[in-house]
Formats: sequence, structure tokens, C-alpha cells
Amino acid sequence: MSIHLGAQQGDIAERVLLPGDPLRAKFVAEHFLEDVHCYNEVRGMYGYTGRYKGVPVSVQGTGMGNPTMSIYATELIQDYGVKKLIRIGTCGAMQKELQVRDIVLAQAVSSDSNLMEKIFYGCNYAPTADFGMLSKAHQLAQQKQVNVFVGNIYNSDEFYRETLDRLHKFMDFGVLAVEMESAALYTLAAKYGVKALSILTVGSHLLTNERSSHQDSEKSFHDMVEIALHTILAE
Repeated sequence: MSIHLGAQQGDIAERVLLPGDPLRAKFVAEHFLEDVHCYNEVRGMYGYTGRYKGVPVSVQGTGMGNPTMSIYATELIQDYGVKKLIRIGTCGAMQKELQVRDIVLAQAVSSDSNLMEKIFYGCNYAPTADFGMLSKAHQLAQQKQVNVFVGNIYNSDEFYRETLDRLHKFMDFGVLAVEMESAALYTLAAKYGVKALSILTVGSHLLTNERSSHQDSEKSFHDMVEIALHTILAE
């Protein structure tokens, strides 16, 4: 066991999907995987391992923000030998061509996170996705005929903001969307020499204030999970 995961050695697969919401982890396990067992309930952050098309796959909730992502990603990699990690989450669109329910593949991550400052002592580091998984996910999204965008995203430690000035600056430079976990995931993947990707569904739009309905969100989530599962098996 690690500090925050109650799993024994061998309980967690080398391929892991990472939704923020632990109940989404439960949903994926129940609706997409076979021969499922729950390996973690510590702090209510559910983790499951099952099989997808005969291949072991785990799904682990991470909570919200870079600090919690850092905890779970580090322990999964260091303590359980995980080699491939795909975040499946939501984001807020920051460009007019994106629409609610579109899918964003995070090629690179810009961030205001204090976590990055502590690691790199004030220098700028550009965390990037694994190209093989990024390319495969894009191909699969096109095959499913879903609207997919690939590019830079903005990772922030803030959800509620005093000012939108920083967001507008990133919009001016073509950043596609904002979320809260991918900088930590990509940075730790680089540190430990493993593969990582973030696949995000647009749940809201910062320019139009539109938000996805629960029904539409579930359909988009279903597409995203299928893309993630096929990608993590292929690469």
C-alpha cells in the first residue's frame, strides 16, 4: 500500500484512466470494464481494476487540482509501476470555434500553478503530451466523427477568479481551454519517464457562458472514455 492508495502490489494495471470525480471512476468501471474489483476506497477516492478487450486497465479518481493529481500520479507511478496515464475530464472553452461537448486533446500545457514554480525555481517549463497517445487519440476521435481540437491548454490553480485578465491574455495567444490538473500530470510523466495524455470534454464556454446539460455531458463523457480506452491499449 501507498500513503493514499489502499491497493496491494499487482492490484493496479500499468494502464490507468484518471477522472477527477471518483464517482466517474466508478461509472467507468461499471459500464466499460469486465471482471472489475475495487482496490481503493481511501478518502472516498475510488479506484478499480478490470479488463477492457481482455487487457488489464485501472481507473482512479484524482480529485480536483494539481496538488491532488500530483499525489495520485506520483504514487501510481512510483509505488505501483504505472506506465501509461490518461486524464479524462472536463474543461472550459476559451476560443469561439469550440463548442460545448467538443473534445480537446491537450498537446501542451500553459500554467499559473505554484507547483511549477516550486519544481523549476521560477523558470518556464512546457509540459507536453506523449505524442504516440496524442496521435492515436486524434485518429480515434476523427473515426468517431466527434469534433476534436488539438493544442495548448491553460492549467490554473484557480476556479473562481478575482479577475479574468490572465484568461484573456491566454485567449489572445490561441489557448484552447482551461482546466486544473494536466500540468502536474504531464510534468510528473516527464520526470518518471512514463506516458501521459489529457482528453477533455468541453463542459462550459467562457465566452458564451453556455454549459452542457447532464444528458449531453454523459454522451460526451462516453465518447471520451471510449477514445481513452482504445488509445491506452494501442500505445
